Amino acid sequence: MAEWETIQGWLAEAERVVVLTGAGISAESGVPTFRGAGGLWRQHRPEDLATPEAFARGPRLVWEWYDWRRARVAKAEPNPGHLALAQLERRVPDFTLITQNVDGLHQRAGSQRVLKLHGDIWTLHCLGCGLEETNHDVPLREIPPRCSCGGLFRPGVIWFGEALPADVLRHAMEAAAHAQVFLVVGTSAVVQPAASLPLLAQQNGAKLVEINLEETPLSAQADASFWGKAGELLPRLLEAAVKP
Repeated sequence: MAEWETIQGWLAEAERVVVLTGAGISAESGVPTFRGAGGLWRQHRPEDLATPEAFARGPRLVWEWYDWRRARVAKAEPNPGHLALAQLERRVPDFTLITQNVDGLHQRAGSQRVLKLHGDIWTLHCLGCGLEETNHDVPLREIPPRCSCGGLFRPGVIWFGEALPADVLRHAMEAAAHAQVFLVVGTSAVVQPAASLPLLAQQNGAKLVEINLEETPLSAQADASFWGKAGELLPRLLEAAVKP
């Protein structure tokens, strides 16, 4: 297993770096993890609300849940882990941040080269005309919200049973295949197809580094694994990499 200073050296020298983030990094900012958002919401499980079928049955109920989630996210602030990744992006010539999170905290921290695998909770998608627009109203002015065409808006996120956006996934796979260093932060990387990205990078010669609270199924494959909070470990790990 590579030592701390070795990883810092890899990052300091790398010109192509890819990072995959999950719910863990946002949880440190107070964003509840998807399945751990205080247990049941009004006696409903998240897995039963985040589906096209649930939205078809009761769009108002689904939107009330998302309005609650948006309010929770709006109170959160990017933590030092988010800020460290934004700083790393400014140094690395070819940098890609792939996130499974929908909260927008990476962008608020200053990250620009972000691929959103699961969409964006601040995006509305019209089921009538196909319009997509950004909306940061908390609370929403109308539930369920409607487009100017009269069509119903749905949250711009990927639900259970839906495929990831093909163009986003393609760009993520291309970035992973060309990475020199691939960081996995705050995700167990067990849900496909995101779980395949770290191994794709490693198979193409990248150094695979994991930062998580505890061991994951990916740990045995990683070149280095560190246990702890991303907000504490990432600034330290990237310290040498972001010096001008």
